[in-house]
Amino acid sequence: MQRRDINAPDGPAPAGAYSQAVEVSGASRTLYLSGQVGVGADGQVPEDATAQARLVWANIQAQLRAAGMTLDNLVKITTILPNHADLAATRVARTEALGERKPASTLIIGGLASPAWKIEIEAIAYA
Repeated sequence: MQRRDINAPDGPAPAGAYSQAVEVSGASRTLYLSGQVGVGADGQVPEDATAQARLVWANIQAQLRAAGMTLDNLVKITTILPNHADLAATRVARTEALGERKPASTLIIGGLASPAWKIEIEAIAYA
């Protein structure tokens, strides 16, 4: 798989740690991850936004592992936050998980199915 992060010189620079576009060639598999939320395998939901975000990234990694992939295979994520005030707290976990990786990214401020959830992330990965 060949991956190329694209940030057009005649377009706006990314506002954060992401790429404006990601081109993938030679991919033989595509994995679409449903929105992952901050719920542990035991069904517990931490109250803290950072703790939930860390759990979301752990859940994403578990799904990737099950498909024989890693965070290096992520090319697109969509993050949904019900409360804009949680953005900084959830970015801590994102930075911990992604490091220098910069998939294409969309942030939506909107409601989630459970009022206990503070973050949901869906993703697309290629291998």
